[in-house]
Amino acid sequence: MKLTPEILLRAYASGVFPMAEDRSDTTLYWIDPDSRGVLPLNGFHVSRRLARTIRQDIFRITIDKAFVQVIESCAAPARGRETTWINDEIITLYTGLAKVGHAHSVEAWNPEGDLVGGLYGVSLGGAFFGESMFSNESDASKVALAHLVARLRAGDFMLLDTQFVTDHLATFGAIEIPREAYHAQLAAAMRREADFYSLPEDCGGEGALQSIGHTS
Repeated sequence: MKLTPEILLRAYASGVFPMAEDRSDTTLYWIDPDSRGVLPLNGFHVSRRLARTIRQDIFRITIDKAFVQVIESCAAPARGRETTWINDEIITLYTGLAKVGHAHSVEAWNPEGDLVGGLYGVSLGGAFFGESMFSNESDASKVALAHLVARLRAGDFMLLDTQFVTDHLATFGAIEIPREAYHAQLAAAMRREADFYSLPEDCGGEGALQSIGHTS
């Protein structure tokens, strides 16, 4: 059966997501791990150093302006990561979701106008399913993530799914919860009406920090 954006959304609503073994693999596998990574929106941790970077607006942050560039950058090899799980079919599927408003990207641009970091994910009900991020300059993806959390909090989202917990995500407060607990949170989030665009795009770093609840 050929996957479509509609089938993909039904899968997310039921708690599963697709991955490929590597960039060149043409087969997708449905994943429903025993433990699921989530980043509690009320427990997002911002270090003082990162808060200073966010406040200085070193990077210009945009929303949904370069989705294809972001997902292709996430799929590209990087230092310490020779291959990724994002294959051509995933790029096509999620680009389709973006066209119908269910996938979003957060982009970080340097002063020269280069896209140097960002992330993308799927929005459904009151849940956001973070898929991948990339960074070509120090802190670019971290700032993009902070702006994402600010947007989700402002838009009344309930759940930020990170799929797995890496050491990097753990520094922001990401935790693992059992599959049963995740599915309970997901069911509640599916009943929530949330607005990804409730936070003005030009809120700046200070506005993002206020939305997160970071005051120091």
